[in-house]
Order: sequence, then structure tokens, then C-alpha cells
Amino acid sequence: MPVNPQIQAVLDMFAAAPPVDYATITAPALRAMNDQPMAFGEPPAVARVEDLELVLPGRTLPARLYVPEGAGDPAPLVVFYHGGGWVIGTLDTHDATCRALAQKSGAAVLSVGYRLAPEHRYPAPVDDCYDALVWASRHAADLGCDPARLAVAGDSAGGNLSAAVAIMARDRSGPAIRHQLLIYPVTDDDYSLPSYAENGGGQYFLGEAMMRWFWEQYLGGTDAAPLARVGSTANLSNLPPATVITAEYDPLRDEGMAYAERLAEAGCPVDAAVAPGMIHGFFSMFQIAPDAWAWIERAGANLRRDLA
Repeated sequence: MPVNPQIQAVLDMFAAAPPVDYATITAPALRAMNDQPMAFGEPPAVARVEDLELVLPGRTLPARLYVPEGAGDPAPLVVFYHGGGWVIGTLDTHDATCRALAQKSGAAVLSVGYRLAPEHRYPAPVDDCYDALVWASRHAADLGCDPARLAVAGDSAGGNLSAAVAIMARDRSGPAIRHQLLIYPVTDDDYSLPSYAENGGGQYFLGEAMMRWFWEQYLGGTDAAPLARVGSTANLSNLPPATVITAEYDPLRDEGMAYAERLAEAGCPVDAAVAPGMIHGFFSMFQIAPDAWAWIERAGANLRRDLA
């Protein structure tokens, strides 16, 4: 189908901004351009928001807890990892998204401010995310949450980190995860896929040049990253049920759907779908593209079911 009209309005707004030269841009410069939250009205209301510090071995990470009305005591808990190519993104850029997800899932959401590349390349971000999950499990009662009802979730690079954390938790006999919500996840770096040919020119926000730059920042030119490319070589058996949401006009569409297929082949229950007319990032655009709400509700319903 054509690009959703609400999303086209967003693309028109993006088109008015100066183009980014990924041959010369630096991480601080890109952050300065992108790490300001887009304010489009009041964010979704939740009962409680609390800023936290996660004291982990050798470092302390910022985090933010969102508790919706009616979450229960103790509440189920979703550990959320923001997107941004492992380079950009903050707790603030995904504040509205976490609020919306808490509302629709009925679960508390703990958003984690993991360390970013290139200052902290792979495996630092994924190690942060796994250690944050362990912290959340151990401190769940302090948060008013249930350590037996945990899920992980994330968008884009955060979807990649969520998938990697689910694998790590299985392999390390870590916290039991009941669901993994992967929103247009990065799972590979295969630029030959049809979705790259169709959507990788940058006309739909995320393009191939941007993704190549993100991968370079994250890996620093090395291929020695088995959990970075979760879709390529990982063993996907005995993983928690998954929701995989991709977008029709997203270069990451095909790798996300391929990952969903691999999960299903390994015996993992999967709800996977391509959101028609949508672009990369649409899940966080619901305040100016209300049609995105249906996908937040779908994700929330799946979390609510598996965290009951």
C-alpha cells in the first residue's frame, strides 16, 4: 500500500531538515541533531514515573521506571532498550514510547540508558542491557514488581539488544523471560536484501548509508561479534515467545521477518507482522501518526497475555 498519509506528513517534515553526510558526521554531532525529544502534545499518562540509577559492576547506568494505572502489586515488568543505532537515543527520546507501552501492556516498564558507541563499542551495550535485566530481576521487589514476570522490549538497535539479551539469559541461566518484543529489530547487515533495494535510499528516514555508519560505530570494523548479528548465526531454540513488528517501507523489514521465521522454525511462538504503509521509527510516532497506536496495542496485548 502507499505510505500512510500520517507518516507521509512526518517524512515531509524530515525532508525539510538539512541532509546528513555519513562520510563525515561524528557521533556527538549526530546526537546533537537527534537527541532532542519531539514534543507533540502531552505524553501518555501513567501512575508513576521514577528516575533510577542501576549500580552494576564497574559502572552506573541511568534508568527510568514507568508504572501504569492498575498494574497490580507486584506488577509485571518490561525491561526496555531504546533504539538509535547503538549511537544515539536517550531515556528522554523514548519517554512517550515507554509510557504508551506501559499503558497498553498494563506492565511496569524500566527504560535502560545503556552506554553508547563508538565510545563504548560492542559488547559494552549488550553487556549493559543484560546486566540491567539481572539487576531488574534482583531488585524487582524494591520496584514493586514481580521478578517471575519479566519481559524485554526494544526498537531498532534496542530490538537487536533485546534479542541478544534473551539469548544471553538462556545461555547463562539468567532471569526467566516470558516475552521478547522486537520492534523493527536490527538482526543482520545484509544490504542485498530486497527491503534495502526498495527502501534504503534514505527517502523513508532510515537508509543504507545510515545503517552502514551505525554498524561501523558499533563494531569498529570488526566482524568478531556473534551476538551483534543475532539473525546470522545464533542458536534460537528455547527462547521466550516473541512479537516481531516491522514496517513496509523500512530497509530492516526483511531481516526482521527472517529473524521471526528463524525463531518460529526453532519452536518459538511468534506473532510477526509487517505494518503496511509504515516506516522505520513509526512505533514512536503515534502522537503525530495515530494509526501507529494499533501496533502499540497489539504489542501491549501480547505482553499482557504472557505476563499474566
